[in-house]
Amino acid sequence: MNVLFVGGTGLISSACVLEAMSAGHDVWVLNRGVSLLENHVDANHTLIADATNETQVRAVLGDRHFDVVIQWTAYVPVQVELDLRLFSNVAQYIFISSASAYQKPPAHWLITEATPLENPFWQYSRDKIACEEVLMTAHATTGFPVTIIRPSLTYGDSQIPVAIGSWTKPYTIVDRMRRGAKILVPGDGTSLWTLTHNTDFARGLVPLFAVAEAIGEAFHITSDEALTWNQIYRLVGDAAGVEPDLVHIPSDALIAADSELLGSLWGDKVNTAVFDNAKLRRLVPDFHAKVPFAQRIRETVKWFDHDASRRAIDDVANHLWDRLATIYTDALDIAALRS
Repeated sequence: MNVLFVGGTGLISSACVLEAMSAGHDVWVLNRGVSLLENHVDANHTLIADATNETQVRAVLGDRHFDVVIQWTAYVPVQVELDLRLFSNVAQYIFISSASAYQKPPAHWLITEATPLENPFWQYSRDKIACEEVLMTAHATTGFPVTIIRPSLTYGDSQIPVAIGSWTKPYTIVDRMRRGAKILVPGDGTSLWTLTHNTDFARGLVPLFAVAEAIGEAFHITSDEALTWNQIYRLVGDAAGVEPDLVHIPSDALIAADSELLGSLWGDKVNTAVFDNAKLRRLVPDFHAKVPFAQRIRETVKWFDHDASRRAIDDVANHLWDRLATIYTDALDIAALRS
């Protein structure tokens, strides 16, 4: 079938493009053509346009028809409202939302698709919730064939998933570990978290294409492996060949030092995140995550080590983390002297 990825060259979407192609779908991508990651689709199947510009998108779409459209780059309601006009005749529209939309803090440790959507700490998550509401209202009123997908923290070769790190320059955390610098961990590092490799996510998403029972429904797609943040950091260190020097700092202190962390910490990573994938398995019975974090994070670190151009360092983040580590370790030293 004809499948259009709006995006298609990101960390998760690129893996899904490859999986869809492997499954025999005729895959197209629509994006601005500026991603640093590889475009796996040939030029004849690549539509170059700004997905937020209706005129540009209509021009490149022409009279092409797609059975499935997967929207990876919509973050606010006006963007999905545009898609309701652009793709009104599609057989299935898949909106990539976020598992951070689930209730924070969670009322129950196990997250299902019935967990309320409520995140008072992160605007990104509230915007995703608002997008979902627009689409589900359209489904209820006009039958618009939407399926909602909520990934959690998903990684691949180009991303190292940690609670306190640099998303744009992820090698920074490995460099710190190898230099023996302090590694900041929020709280006591014992809350459970779920990390999903992009190839595992792809194997859960693609089988939902054109499945009638998926229309009007929401699913998360995650690994079933839950690790503490302490375990995650030590596994990253093991992949880097070192024992990381972990410093546990209260989340309040981290947010006070960098207000941008409010959403990603209180609105996400300091909360336990363990997911029940039973709803997905009812439609995709064979789904299970094949990639253990301990194994794949080694491949990720090797990917960075293979090419010096991938090993950019976030100097701003390093400065902040060094300052916080010094303040906190000095305070602990003073407390020990007074005891």
